[in-house]
Amino acid sequence: MMSEHPLKMLEKCDPELLDQVQGSGSFALSDGALSEKVKLLMALALDASRGAVGGVKALAKEAMDAGATKDEILEAVRVTNFVCGVGSVYTAAHALRDVM
Repeated sequence: MMSEHPLKMLEKCDPELLDQVQGSGSFALSDGALSEKVKLLMALALDASRGAVGGVKALAKEAMDAGATKDEILEAVRVTNFVCGVGSVYTAAHALRDVM
């Protein structure tokens, strides 16, 4: 069962904030010098480093939709471990168990 996106509740409560957040995400993650897929993997690594299980889960799904393989996602986790430590691996593992 797919869970609802965490920001979905803003549609009724604060649609202007939702538009702002979505616009910022579109600006930051769209194809440019780096592909959307690479940017999503970067964001996944950053969320793992911050302990954001829900973010890692959502970004992994988005990255796969953008063409990322499971191996690419796991390599992003390896880099996160190298830079940020094993806590980020626990976060990623918790998030990815339902995705992979």
